[in-house]
Amino acid sequence: MIKSSVLPFKALRFASPKIEERSKPREVKCKASSKMEELTLTRPDDWHLHLRDGDLLQAVVPHSASHFGRAIVMPNLKPPITTTAAAVAYRDSILKALPPGSDFTPLMTLYLTDTTSPDEIKLARKSGVVFAVKLYPAGATTNSQDGVTDLFGKCLPVLEEMAEQGMPLLVHGEVTDPGVDVFDREKVFIDTVLKPLIQRLPRLKVVMEHITTADAAKFIESCEEGLVAATVTPQHLLLNRNALFQGGLQPHNYCLPVLKRETHRHAIFSAVTSGSKRFFLGTDSAPHERRRKECPCGCAGIYNAPVALSLYAKVFDEAGALDKLEAFTSFNGPDFYGLPRNTSKIKLTKTPWKVPDSFSFSFGDIIPMFAGDTLEWQPSSI
Repeated sequence: MIKSSVLPFKALRFASPKIEERSKPREVKCKASSKMEELTLTRPDDWHLHLRDGDLLQAVVPHSASHFGRAIVMPNLKPPITTTAAAVAYRDSILKALPPGSDFTPLMTLYLTDTTSPDEIKLARKSGVVFAVKLYPAGATTNSQDGVTDLFGKCLPVLEEMAEQGMPLLVHGEVTDPGVDVFDREKVFIDTVLKPLIQRLPRLKVVMEHITTADAAKFIESCEEGLVAATVTPQHLLLNRNALFQGGLQPHNYCLPVLKRETHRHAIFSAVTSGSKRFFLGTDSAPHERRRKECPCGCAGIYNAPVALSLYAKVFDEAGALDKLEAFTSFNGPDFYGLPRNTSKIKLTKTPWKVPDSFSFSFGDIIPMFAGDTLEWQPSSI
């Protein structure tokens, strides 16, 4: 059993200069922290969220519902959400799990398979419940065993219908070839799958989810604005791959796509805080019980829902770009999806608060990102 007494998210902060200094881009440096003490933002949305089901759903949905207005909910359950009828049923389960008085809105997705039909896409679009389709290359991540094995050979009619219907394709951008190094899977996916896909279907809306590399940031910037975009997580903005190993193996820092080199973290940090409309908030908050993280074959996923807004504020504050935070959290996502921006507001106050060491439930504990640490920005409703 891996002991988690080693601090799960304190292990990194930033990479050791002796290890990474040569590869750090000298021109990318954080500016002095802003003196701003309070921000009022349009209520953010989470454009990439895992809520699970059953007891785990009941446990975690209040954290996302407390500050986010809407969320794109991932469909990789067991069994996966492959039909509109299943998406409607899952949505009902989420709504029943919400705290009393919550107006949080789940936006549902379908899980793309080799046998998904164009008629299912038409049905999904008419439902008003399904807002996107998720591509998991088979074997790429948690519960992806039912994913796509041959995108161009088996899914092209579905993708063509999606382009016709204006239904976004959400991409887990990694190849699964065991001959490709795990740290290179994103770049190879861009070169061998994503570029050819966009060339073949230039009007298909695509979101490259949870990007992790300079290659991805550069690729997104090269595409047509409004048709190709990316979500970015707090972990990939704040942590590099040293966080997996400093002070011993850190299972609560393990996610997929895996954390990358400091040069890549710098690149997406720079892209996100530049003010580009092509990037928007997607936490990829992925809860697992502690025992499923701290075991011989631990699950991939970081639970960041309780701290995500605080961490995004930290990123933009360190970049001296707090004036660009609202667009990233609250405008770019709905604009891309063609949905109205939220009208309600939240407040972020620069006041220290301590992240709980864990969240305890009848079925076990969930360890949040930056467990036990003190963060500077605290969100609250208005």
